[in-house]
Amino acid sequence: METSSGTTGGTIQASLGGRYATALFGLAEQQGALTAVESSLRTLSAAIAESDDLAALVKSPLIGRDAAGRALGALVPVLDLDPLTANFLGVLAQNRRLGDLPAIIRAFRDLAARSRGETSAEVVSAHPLDDLQVDALRQQLRHRVGREVAIDLKVDPTLLGGLIVRIGSQMIDSSIKTRLNTLAHAMKG
Repeated sequence: METSSGTTGGTIQASLGGRYATALFGLAEQQGALTAVESSLRTLSAAIAESDDLAALVKSPLIGRDAAGRALGALVPVLDLDPLTANFLGVLAQNRRLGDLPAIIRAFRDLAARSRGETSAEVVSAHPLDDLQVDALRQQLRHRVGREVAIDLKVDPTLLGGLIVRIGSQMIDSSIKTRLNTLAHAMKG
């Protein structure tokens, strides 16, 4: 699919979540709401990561369409989500596709990054990174891939230290957890 900004979503469209993200991206682009939708999805993603109840709502196939729609509708003003994202969540609830929401959010971020001429990278760290660390990482990734990089930060304390960086199909794992696991495996012989 060719969007008006000239980006192609070929591999993104291959999955069901990718098709939903592409549809949302197209609507947001038509309505001039890309920034608002991207911001709302970022807020929603953080809320899912921080709330076990919200994560369960999104993942559970046992929660009915109407109940899920009402619960998400109640969250819209609390999270200050834009109207297009709010409507989109209602569609996902009615179509019983809330379980695909994390993949849809990732695919939307990729599409938005591509439309700005950026590459998106998912960075998982053991501890939250400060602004200077994020800027330094962005510079290194920009040098590596040859263009601007939009960074999606996540925290996973089980890594102990270091980072895991995913850019497309590439993964750079410098986490202490992986190093320790590699060492333990090598010692077992």
